[in-house]
Amino acid sequence: MDASRFDLPRYLSMLPLFQEMQPAELQRLAQGSRLREFTRGTDIFRAGEPCQEFHVTVWGQVKLYAVSPSGQEKIIELVGPGSTFAEAFMFMEKPYMINAQALADTLLLSVSRKAVLHEIHSSPQFCMRMLAGLSLRLHRLVNDVQAYSLRSGVERVIGYLLRDLPDEEEHPVIVRLPVSKASIASRLSMTPEYFSKVLRELESEGLIEIDKREIRLLDVQRLLRYPPR
Repeated sequence: MDASRFDLPRYLSMLPLFQEMQPAELQRLAQGSRLREFTRGTDIFRAGEPCQEFHVTVWGQVKLYAVSPSGQEKIIELVGPGSTFAEAFMFMEKPYMINAQALADTLLLSVSRKAVLHEIHSSPQFCMRMLAGLSLRLHRLVNDVQAYSLRSGVERVIGYLLRDLPDEEEHPVIVRLPVSKASIASRLSMTPEYFSKVLRELESEGLIEIDKREIRLLDVQRLLRYPPR
């Protein structure tokens, strides 16, 4: 794409982290930012590389993952449009401790540490919003660990399917899996085979219908109560 035609200050202003900033502040951040395109399967960064910026997924999908000494991959987070990542590494002034890869053709906005620190020193409010964002991510990760430890595989899959739905949702809805089933299985700490088995179980119970990456939730209230206690 032609990066010169992308209105960086305007895009930054629409992100929760930056939406209360003044035009001059947004302009400074934009000057300390860069846009990069990645094709599907391309590495964005690798563990051990220096981190001098944090990133925003403009469009596409980014996989954050770790690799065990035996070579086994574990997906830590799937980062979609409008979401940020790598802030903590940037502030710690330490190398990346995980890897990032584009799961689809992706446009990434990277904001330099220097630009962020300038605004933090100038605006206590900006600092508080950064802390709030980091705290929210930590809270999400803690909840994930608790869910993986205390919930069954079926409960994890149902929780994933219902993650963005309001509690009162009653009508059939379509959930489109943003990435492959294998990637989602890794995110949920299960094998792809077991993930597919759980989906087939839910389908046989009349709770969902599966069409490749589209899953139709036929009865949200029954899903919330499944499996029966």
